[in-house]
Amino acid sequence: MQNKEKFQDYMLVDEESINIRQQIEKYAFHWKWFALGAILSLIAAYVYLRYTPNIYEVSTTILIDDEGNGGLSSELAAFEELGIGGGNKKNIENEMGILKSRSLMTRVVKKLDLNITYFEESSVKDTEIYKEELPFKASFFIKDSTFFERGTSFTIKVLTDTSFELSSTDEKSGVTYTYGESISQQYGDIIITPNNISKDDINTVYIVKTAPLKAVVNNYINAIDVSLLYKKASILELKLKSLVKLKAQRILDELIRQYNKDAIEYKSLIGNNTDTFINERLALIEEDLRKVDKTAESFKTTNQLTDISLETGIVLESNSTVEKEIIDLSTQLKLVNYVTEHMSSGDHSLIPENLGINASDVNSSSNQYNEILLERNRIAQSSGKSNPVLLNLDAQLSQLRSSVAQGLTNLKRSLTISLDQARSQERSIDSRISSAPRKEREFRDIQRQQQIIETLYLFLLKKREENSISLAVTVPNAKLIDAADGSNNAVSPNRKIIYIIALFFGLVIPFVIISLIFILDTKIHNQEDLEDILKTPIIGNIPKTIDDNKILTKSDRGNVAEAFRMLRTNMNFMLGNLKEQSKAIYVTSTIPGEGKTFVSINLATVLAMSNKKVLLIGADVRKPKVAEYLDMTTATNGLTVFLADNSIQINQIIETAKNGDFDVIQSGMVPPNPSELLINGRFDEVLNYGKEHYDYVIVDTAPVNMVTDTLQIASKADLFIYLVRANYLDKRLLEIPKKLYNEKRIPNMTVVINGTDVKKGYGYGNGYGYGYGHEEEKNSWLKRLTNRS
Repeated sequence: MQNKEKFQDYMLVDEESINIRQQIEKYAFHWKWFALGAILSLIAAYVYLRYTPNIYEVSTTILIDDEGNGGLSSELAAFEELGIGGGNKKNIENEMGILKSRSLMTRVVKKLDLNITYFEESSVKDTEIYKEELPFKASFFIKDSTFFERGTSFTIKVLTDTSFELSSTDEKSGVTYTYGESISQQYGDIIITPNNISKDDINTVYIVKTAPLKAVVNNYINAIDVSLLYKKASILELKLKSLVKLKAQRILDELIRQYNKDAIEYKSLIGNNTDTFINERLALIEEDLRKVDKTAESFKTTNQLTDISLETGIVLESNSTVEKEIIDLSTQLKLVNYVTEHMSSGDHSLIPENLGINASDVNSSSNQYNEILLERNRIAQSSGKSNPVLLNLDAQLSQLRSSVAQGLTNLKRSLTISLDQARSQERSIDSRISSAPRKEREFRDIQRQQQIIETLYLFLLKKREENSISLAVTVPNAKLIDAADGSNNAVSPNRKIIYIIALFFGLVIPFVIISLIFILDTKIHNQEDLEDILKTPIIGNIPKTIDDNKILTKSDRGNVAEAFRMLRTNMNFMLGNLKEQSKAIYVTSTIPGEGKTFVSINLATVLAMSNKKVLLIGADVRKPKVAEYLDMTTATNGLTVFLADNSIQINQIIETAKNGDFDVIQSGMVPPNPSELLINGRFDEVLNYGKEHYDYVIVDTAPVNMVTDTLQIASKADLFIYLVRANYLDKRLLEIPKKLYNEKRIPNMTVVINGTDVKKGYGYGNGYGYGYGHEEEKNSWLKRLTNRS
């Protein structure tokens, strides 16, 4: 009894730690599912990559002209003495917005004909080709603007180096044309010319597609990424992903080209406006100069004067300083009047610069006004009128224009006062030389007017040359640092990543499915499943067998034979206190089909092998299987006959098994009242007889969940073997033996697991060749996961 308690205590120890190896082996048994999932996922990834076009990324970097950060304006340092240039710190975010403006991208699309795409037709997938790589050139002569508003497509098949076939995509056959021939279409004429046609190009079909211009522009605006390369620098990086690397390079190059072209045009607005202003004034001054020259000529001719300067040189020498001052003041006053007149012609016109007006505040305000007006016009190209930036700039322009106008007014008033003072001084000097001839004074007036006009004329000529130099050295906003280029390796799809992801899902999906099956599976599979619910001693673990011979022999050395020998040892250990007595061992289960008869017969066999006398009683009188398993003829005088007929003696129903190792009492005919027969007292006689004449009495009883037969005769048992069939019994039915064990309705209860799979170290299995019913055929590996019972 002490040994039995020790064994029971040992069996009741809970293993709390997780057996990682067991969990791995549980999934590794289904390795073929994982292999199949991995293969199918890799095939799917290959097919996906086969039909998915490669996408290449091209990038270019440019330096934005930002004089505030030491940008391109330093190149104009040589012209600072001429008054050319001026501080203009660019707003990088504005430049980024301009680079992605719709107007700029529209010009790029039209310049490169990006609304027209070409594809090489293939049985697998059509491949896009840039127009420069085609064996022909397609020239479109558009009739109207609808060409840019709708999409169409047609195919061109290269027949020879002199002819081709053109057809619509919905036509089965096309029309053959000669290269250079004008082809009329509904949207205009097309001329196809050859371009290095090789033998490989013959019979190649190309698809030409046109798309609405607006849609193409929007696509490229969204596709181009403009970002600041460094936080404290003015370097921008432009990126574009495209199916054709060369096409992306051409787009970025043309985008920078158009951007710089616009920048140069904007920068030239001030110079061009100043040049126009100077030319207009020069034309007027030339006319005035001609008039003054004719007046002087007429005066000399009329008055017969020759060398007036010599005659009056001494008298006028003292007046030269005053005259020079009058000339300078008159010149300044005329320039002020010209600028004032120009400003009154419009509210949004540029103010001429570098005219030589001697007023630093006016020049500074004019320069700042022109810069802000230019920036305002550029931003207005890509934004609405209600843009806060534009409203802010308009307010600044209004204030600066008022400041310039006020400065010119103040300067004009100052010049007028200074000129009046100079003329007053001149009159004072003239009074001192009143003795000079009247003609000399008149001629001097004419000469003074001539000098004023000539000085102004030469001054404007000089400024026109300076302005021309400024226009000639105008530099673009963006300096190219790295030309558009990209790797020959596609950035999308990433083949390695896709194969890795596919392989990952190919392994994860089977893992999830198998895990779900494990989670939803309610069958008992191994000893751990049993121990989680039932705390009874487990004394045996019988592996499954597919052998047709269900009965062991003395020569058997397989897993099943060794398992029954281990069961015999553990059973004797549990019966240690009954060593010298005969033992009654009951074998039962929860439901039919768990292998009671199989275990009972083989247990009797291994006990007989140890030179013990064994009696096997078929007490499952409702569904007897002993005779069938032992290949014996069903007895007419079995247990049921003995129980029902008091005249029958026990020795009349005892038979020797076919192998001759032990004796058998068959169940006999199925009675109408088996429960009543088992409790009429005659079964105790059978059991007592067996214990008197045999070392072991093995009783094959009925399933406890089906009938009460077993519980009615359970009290006489020395050891109860409760059979649980792996992969067959529902875990929920373990509540039955649990309740029987806790309530002690079955004496000395132990558990034997039947039907474990030796191929799975953790005890999962399927298909059995023993127990109730016929032996199952071995399932294929593909059915093992779904056909668990």
